[in-house]
Amino acid sequence: MKRVLVNGAMGKMGQEVVKTVVEETEDLLVGACDMKGIGENIMDLLGLKGDRVTIYGDLTEAIQKTNPDVIIDFTIPEVVMNNIKTGLSHKVHMIVGTTGITEVDLKEIKDLAEANNVNALIVPNFAIGAVLMMEFSREAARYFKDVEIIELHHNQKIDAPSGTSIKTAELINRNMNNCENNGINEIERIKGARGGNKNGVNIHSVRLPGLVAHQEVIFGGEGQTLTIRHDSYSRKSFMPGVKLALKKITDINGLVYGLEKIL
Repeated sequence: MKRVLVNGAMGKMGQEVVKTVVEETEDLLVGACDMKGIGENIMDLLGLKGDRVTIYGDLTEAIQKTNPDVIIDFTIPEVVMNNIKTGLSHKVHMIVGTTGITEVDLKEIKDLAEANNVNALIVPNFAIGAVLMMEFSREAARYFKDVEIIELHHNQKIDAPSGTSIKTAELINRNMNNCENNGINEIERIKGARGGNKNGVNIHSVRLPGLVAHQEVIFGGEGQTLTIRHDSYSRKSFMPGVKLALKKITDINGLVYGLEKIL
């Protein structure tokens, strides 16, 4: 049984994680951290049965008071690296679903995890279907030389493009050695109309109320297209991946990037 602290516990994803840890795992929720509800009992706030779990406003204090084995972080890109550094430097394993982590950040996380002899699992998307969508896209890239990604999320998501789309572009690029400009001198009448470019793959971001998390990868070839799409209609879709990550976090070694590495 692992002692779990959820950081960002009062956010929409954080609340789902809290409920999942309490109701669907054998692990023990020992603490919650958020800027909302400081000092309150998150078990009462979410209508859960069990001993009191206090919400702390400071991650360092939360770690010192609750002595967790694992921190699950669903916060925001602006603070995620500070959270990771705090957790790893206190020798606590980190499971991170917050996006915005760069390749430079990953190198720093790897070094810090190794220095403190703990593990960090960084997951752009916890939905099993999304992981399969990325893997199928990677395989399809062997056979198509043209591809674009459209990612669609709720209008409260502050970063663009999504971590999932960036990860997908990276996976595609590993197999698409000829991913390059088609030679046409395009004219963007509105800057950004063709999306952003990651590893030679154009990514288009949509933010609208009513959406949760969706992505389609469109491959184009002569006389045909192939579309690989995944849709999360509820945040419950991410919880099987969270449970798997929690189960595997002590079995990995140092930094692991992507849920597919532990499937």
